[in-house]
Amino acid sequence: MEDTPDIALWLGTALRQAGMEVRFATDGVQADAALQAGHGLDAVLLDLQLPGQDGLSVLQALRARGDAVPVLILTARASVPDRVLGLNMGADDYLPKPFDLSELEARLQALLRRPGRTKSLALRLGPLEMDRETGVVQLLGQVLSLTRREVSALRVLLESPHRPVSKEHLHEQVFADEATGLDAVEVLIYRLRKKLEAIPSGSGPAVLITTFRGLGYMLTWPGGSGA
Repeated sequence: MEDTPDIALWLGTALRQAGMEVRFATDGVQADAALQAGHGLDAVLLDLQLPGQDGLSVLQALRARGDAVPVLILTARASVPDRVLGLNMGADDYLPKPFDLSELEARLQALLRRPGRTKSLALRLGPLEMDRETGVVQLLGQVLSLTRREVSALRVLLESPHRPVSKEHLHEQVFADEATGLDAVEVLIYRLRKKLEAIPSGSGPAVLITTFRGLGYMLTWPGGSGA
């Protein structure tokens, strides 16, 4: 939750390149709404100086709901009393601005490795969610009827969001030693794309599979491009 557009863009780009899915809220009201029950987040970066509703209020409301998601505070308030106040109100860590990106990534990874935290049982990209164990896929809350191969292909794409996955890699992961050519991947992606696009969101598809000639296929969430 960061209210400075340039910093938000920089952070989002850097963290996505590190393999993380990123969502933004530009003010405290949006942040509080995004952190309601069922948000599905693994960690929260929270700026204290958010317009509309300050970060400490957002943090206080989050903890009052019994939500234990790790929270790392980012702020220009570097004094000891400010840090103590944030930690006492339920923050897990505190990083004053300006900060080094490598330190931020290390602190995030440390929070996610803390004892008692288990790996999420779901793969997510925006409104698309797959249960890792059962393979059940939901888009905008609707369960999709997918074949075993479609689930396998979607799993591979979900594990590399916003990055192209080559046709050869998909073939290796989905068809294994079966005597099928690369054309089978094209047919599979075509069918999977149609099923995803059958559930629209607003003026267009909620999730897209984009083809990049020579690179492969990439799963993207249009609604999260500027969030």
